[in-house]
Formats: sequence, C-alpha cells, structure tokens
Amino acid sequence: MASARDPKTLQEAILFFADYANCHVAMMTVHWPDGVVKCPRCGSERVTYLANARVWKCYEKHPQAKFSLKVGTIFEDSPLPLEKWLPALWLVTNCKNGISSYELGRALGVTQKSAWFMLHRLRLALQNDVTSAGKLGGDVELDETFIGGKARNMHKGKRERLGITKGRSMAGKTAVMGLLERTSERGSSRVKVARVESNKRRDLMPHVQKHVETGGRSHTRHTSAGR
Repeated sequence: MASARDPKTLQEAILFFADYANCHVAMMTVHWPDGVVKCPRCGSERVTYLANARVWKCYEKHPQAKFSLKVGTIFEDSPLPLEKWLPALWLVTNCKNGISSYELGRALGVTQKSAWFMLHRLRLALQNDVTSAGKLGGDVELDETFIGGKARNMHKGKRERLGITKGRSMAGKTAVMGLLERTSERGSSRVKVARVESNKRRDLMPHVQKHVETGGRSHTRHTSAGR
C-alpha cells in the first residue's frame, strides 16, 4: 500500500482520503491484495461492482447479496464514511504521543462522541497479541519509567499515607517498561509495553527474554547487548 503518493502529514491525509477513489484503492489493497474480489459472506468470486452505489453484488443465492468495502472490517455497521475512517486511522498510527477524541473530532469535523467511538474501534483493532505477533527481532530499544502523580502535587494526607517525606519518591507509582523494534526491512516498527515490579535488572530481564528473540540486539540508555 505504501507509495510515493501516500500522505506524510495530517493535512495531506485529509485531502488524500477526501477523494473516495483513494479510499477505494487503499481498501482494495488491504482487503483483496491479490486483486480478486470475493464475497465476504460466501467466498464466491461471482460478483460484480455497482459503481453508482459503490457496492458489489454476489450472484450466489444467500441473504444480503450486496456488500461494500466496509463489510468484514472494523468499519462495518458504521454510518461514518471511509473518508473519515481512513484519516482517523492515519492519525492513530502516526501520532507518537497519542490523540484524544476531542482532537480527532476537531481534525475530522465529527462530534466528540463519534471520535471516541472511532478511537475505541481503531485501538482495539491495533492491539498486538504477543502470542500471535511473535517476538521482536533485530535492534530492540528498551526503556523503563514510573507512571504516577508528582509528590509535590499530592494532598498532604495522601503523601503521609504513602510514606512520602521529600524528594522524588517512587511511592504510589507504577513501573512500566517499553520495548521498541527499530524500523525493519518491512518499513514498520513494533512496540510492546509491560508492567514490571521495579526498574531493577531482575524484574526487567524476564520480559526481555520473553519478548526479544535470540540473536536480537537490545539497546538501553546505558549499553547495548546481544541475546
């Protein structure tokens, strides 16, 4: 699907996918990469395209003989057009810091409720199952951090309950680690995130061994090591 015409910015993505022909080509490439359109309900190739209605008709005898590009995808049963869905997908996969439903709604000209619905479906579809996706390989970057509010912003009673006296205490925070597979020959990267007990080596290494394949090279802020 990647080509020189693919959008590189949000403005380009909105303009690019505002043309239904571009949406059609993008969906065809993903849905039927071999170019052979098959009925998503019976698998028959005896179909014809009705250009005015933008749907296909299957000539096998079964209910719901007509189907669109949305059928069989996360966009099915949604009244929102592909011209909205595909820029939303572009945003979700290209915004490294994430995007809120309010931001998405403003960018695409839809309500916050519709944007929340879109984000929910897109994020669910993009979830990466560790067991099916396999281990990360090649050069893998590792990092860890603590998530939680700053002690100075906590109520005095909460600080006392957590045993925080002064300084940058980690009490009440959650330790997490991230593993990033650097851009591969496929032209894409993969990320895995895990909650850990602490940022100590003894708690981090089991996750590295679980998610990084043998022969991969791990990079941290301090050093690099092969597996």
